[in-house]
Amino acid sequence: MTSQTFAIRTVKAFCYRYPLATPVVTSFGRMLDRPAVFVRVEDTDGHVGWGEVWANFPAVGAEHRARLVNEVLAPAIAGFAASHPLDVFETLTQATSVLALQSGEPGPFAQAISGIDLAVWDLHARRRQMPLWKLLGGNGSRIRVYASGINPTGSRQMAEAALSRGHRALKLKVGFDLAADRSNLAALRQLIGDGMLAADANQAWSTAQTLEIAPHLGEFGLAWLEEPIRADRPWEEWQTLRQHIDLPLAAGENIASRAGFKQALGGDVLRVVQPDIAKWGGLSVCSDIAGDIMKSGKMFCPHYLGGGIGLLASAHLLAGVGGDGLLEVDSNDNPLRDRFCGPVIDIRDGMVTLGDDPGLGFAPDLSSIENYRTA
Repeated sequence: MTSQTFAIRTVKAFCYRYPLATPVVTSFGRMLDRPAVFVRVEDTDGHVGWGEVWANFPAVGAEHRARLVNEVLAPAIAGFAASHPLDVFETLTQATSVLALQSGEPGPFAQAISGIDLAVWDLHARRRQMPLWKLLGGNGSRIRVYASGINPTGSRQMAEAALSRGHRALKLKVGFDLAADRSNLAALRQLIGDGMLAADANQAWSTAQTLEIAPHLGEFGLAWLEEPIRADRPWEEWQTLRQHIDLPLAAGENIASRAGFKQALGGDVLRVVQPDIAKWGGLSVCSDIAGDIMKSGKMFCPHYLGGGIGLLASAHLLAGVGGDGLLEVDSNDNPLRDRFCGPVIDIRDGMVTLGDDPGLGFAPDLSSIENYRTA
């Protein structure tokens, strides 16, 4: 077996945009295209790993994150020797902490570091000649998935298409007109029968609005209501929601600290916790957090809305942790996802099966999307 110690030779980010015929709509904005920032890391022995940086918002942010990787982080880590991916993650985080503070950009730096971290984990698993899900402690390669990103307009058609692709669980975007939200939820509940149906408000409401609206959603048997209020609202407001509404609450994609997740796992406020490995923490931090979610008795459902490499890495984490959580799979058109998510594209009866090849088990052919690459 190859030695665990490795040295970084190169780190390179590649930025792409796929124009959308139908925008992705959330309660706080619209996506007119789908960006992706893929990261390639190579060690001095010639092993290669792939990762992805969260880059959905703001609309112009993907190119900036790619430049952070290529012009700031890559030079800082060139030649660095490590025995574990966490060594790389901690070194980059500590080396750029003051710069992230000075520039007012802790988020973009954390996201860029996360993308590198995912690539280093892929490389590490390939060096160990193990599939990533098994290296992360998994005992089985099958996971449940659900269709996400179902828009408030054309939602029934999107849901029907998702079911035809093998999905058996759905999540609708809400936070718009209540009558329209209820109508969409009723249509999706009719389609899916007693299958899993969830709703994501994308931080649309105040606590008072949520207390008023939530009773009108109770009849749809929702598996969870995701981010009804802003993720940074005082924890007392989340506790108020838990005390006064019956719907299970979900959050986590916008929690970006160990302390934040410690708070989220305390008590019974959240039923579902959803860290995003490409947005904060990478696998180096989020694998431990996922384990803590499981130990707390809550459901671990990794958040993901991006290209295929980050989605595939999220699938490996879910398989590595185990449990009955579901992987989020966006329903909107996106070849930057579909061409690079490996076996996640093959959904059968609401489940996907990961392979036994080393690492992510997939090497992307970026030449197939060269026409979507940005300067």
